[in-house]
Amino acid sequence: MSFTNAPVTRSLVYGLIGVSIAVSLLDIKHYFYILVDLHLWQFHQTWRALIYQLCYTNSSEVLFAAMTIYNMRSVERMWGSRKFATFIFVSSLCTSFLTPAILALFLRPLTWGLFNYLPAGPTPIIFAILAQYHAMIPPVYKYKVATSTSAQTDDQAQGITFSDKSYRYLLAFQLALLQWPGSLLGALVGWMVGLSWRMEVLPRSLIRWRLPGWVVGMRTQGRSQEFEGLRRRLEGESASTAAATGVQNQASGEGGRRRTMGQQVMDQFRGAF
Repeated sequence: MSFTNAPVTRSLVYGLIGVSIAVSLLDIKHYFYILVDLHLWQFHQTWRALIYQLCYTNSSEVLFAAMTIYNMRSVERMWGSRKFATFIFVSSLCTSFLTPAILALFLRPLTWGLFNYLPAGPTPIIFAILAQYHAMIPPVYKYKVATSTSAQTDDQAQGITFSDKSYRYLLAFQLALLQWPGSLLGALVGWMVGLSWRMEVLPRSLIRWRLPGWVVGMRTQGRSQEFEGLRRRLEGESASTAAATGVQNQASGEGGRRRTMGQQVMDQFRGAF
């Protein structure tokens, strides 16, 4: 029941866990991370940019990622599954090329080869979703953790204010730091892609484009027939209501002036006997 109206989020969580377990069992983890000097410059394995976000290579990242995606399922509920799936697809394409390109062309030369490793995992996609979650979902409540023991009121006490969304940000923050600086780079790139979608910096045609309905299990023809049947039933009910209202108005008009309270009471007794 917790994945109600969020089938794409459910597929992301189950798929991430399943693929990560399968990769570990098959012992093919070495295909999913990127070493710039070895994989890109020496062996020209550019295909790694397309698959490095399919799974994580350790259980801690899988746990944090699954919990973070699960806690952001309300984004899909507000957008709808088709728009949310389109956003995931566009974000994955953008981050698949941007993150390795920034690492290989800018960070690695500037750090004299120190930044050379990009870990596996969909951290950029998760932070792209997190940017939407941060902008769309308001906090339900806030609380303050006091940092001093002085006798003051709650409003005047010194402390740090948190909300019910804080632990979700904490999970994502831990995910960004588990294999830094590569994971932190992916988180920053994903956040920027999410903001670009939100602020419509990306091409308008790309933002308005949608995946086909069958990708998320939508049956376009069946759904159209359901809407058409619902529209006809509503029109029929409206016509019946209008006809009944007209008959009542006509009856009240023929009845002349309004009956008195005594006449209404007598009518009740006549109906009882």
